Amino acid sequence: MAEARNVVREIRQQGGATIVVLSGEVDLHHTPEVHKALVGACQQRPERLVINLSEVGYMDSSGIGTLVEIFRRVKGFGGKLVLCGLSERVYSVFEITRLDKFFKICETEEEALAA
Repeated sequence: MAEARNVVREIRQQGGATIVVLSGEVDLHHTPEVHKALVGACQQRPERLVINLSEVGYMDSSGIGTLVEIFRRVKGFGGKLVLCGLSERVYSVFEITRLDKFFKICETEEEALAA
């Protein structure tokens, strides 16, 4: 049996930003954990919410749906949502769905914090 692993690896504050680092697979089984963490981060109403996906190897439609919902929440309170560190595999999901035009996507966390 595979070792249980939290998909939400880290949540930290940096300046006016909240950074959420995800890892592993953001799929139907792990989306509830991701959703809970991101909604919690939104409750603080950060100026910028950076979601670092550099350690995510796979994301399905449930993960995409969660990110769309969080985008709407952040936009609703006047914040900015930035994704960073997408692997080619994860980025291709955003391209196929045309969400690469919808989300601000940066290569690194540093770029996301400055975007």
